[in-house]
Amino acid sequence: MTSKEPSVYDLIIESHLGLERQGPGSPEVIAKALNFLDGKEKFTQAADLGCGTGGQTRTLAQHIGGNVVGVDICPDFIARFNEKAEKSGLGKRLQGMAASILELSFPQGSLDLIWSEGVIDSIGFEKGLTYWYDFLKQDGYIAVTCPSWLTAERPAEIEKFWQDAVGGLDTVADNTAILQKAGYDFIASFVLPETCWTENYFVPRKAAEKELLKKYAGSKTAAAYAADEKYEAELYEKYKRYYGYVFYIGKKCETLP
Repeated sequence: MTSKEPSVYDLIIESHLGLERQGPGSPEVIAKALNFLDGKEKFTQAADLGCGTGGQTRTLAQHIGGNVVGVDICPDFIARFNEKAEKSGLGKRLQGMAASILELSFPQGSLDLIWSEGVIDSIGFEKGLTYWYDFLKQDGYIAVTCPSWLTAERPAEIEKFWQDAVGGLDTVADNTAILQKAGYDFIASFVLPETCWTENYFVPRKAAEKELLKKYAGSKTAAAYAADEKYEAELYEKYKRYYGYVFYIGKKCETLP
């Protein structure tokens, strides 16, 4: 127990720092997405944007050739990323960098692959795809997950939740059109399985939050944070047929449309 009153940012970092993943996903889904990428064994440079502590980045590096740089704005996540990279035996090919995913320092045209799970919705799907485009080599790939509407209509409660969280979601068809408008050939899209949310993310996150409530016993901020996270999981169980995380995979066009 501590007397310090944490900020919401503190709680987000602490509750996610020890998790294998900082959002929905799985090694199986990574392998499925990578099956759409030609020549991945010959890649020389890839980047995982919004990498967190790098659980998915390490899996990515096991499937492709070359070096992978993980980029995340949280220094604590990057410190853990680099610790785990070293222990994994992939340290020579993996490097974590603390930076904004909207302020990249890679040379233009230097990346074979830009990978990003569960982050692009926080900056805007079109904005992210447009900014990242110039960092890809010709015929380089983009592979991102983004929460998306799976139906044309949905209940007001879940619509409001996503509007408040990230300014709203788009449908799969809308995001596919945005990807093409941003200069990519559409390769594939698919919805992540339910277990990517539940077993792989909500369950371990709930355990971490339980420990936080012990540490910050009596904190109104911690109690409110845990309640909000619980509400998110309850909404998913209630409305999961209306939305889900979707993998979008594109290939840089020769010329912008």
